[in-house]
Amino acid sequence: MTIDWGAFITVALVSLVSAGALVAVYATGLRLLAVEPRPAIASFGAYACFVVCALGVLYGIYLIIPSLHAG
Repeated sequence: MTIDWGAFITVALVSLVSAGALVAVYATGLRLLAVEPRPAIASFGAYACFVVCALGVLYGIYLIIPSLHAG
């Protein structure tokens, strides 16, 4: 049995980039909540960032658990 290094590197890079993106979006949401006085658009943007993070995490769970997408 041999390792497909191309696929391994692809998975590693996609994992690294997606984790970094989720952290950046979450940090943006936190930063928007820290604005004082906070306009309504900042609150909306913060909660939108948190929803994007939650959807990203749920999609990752969907990809990891084969019984969720086995046909």
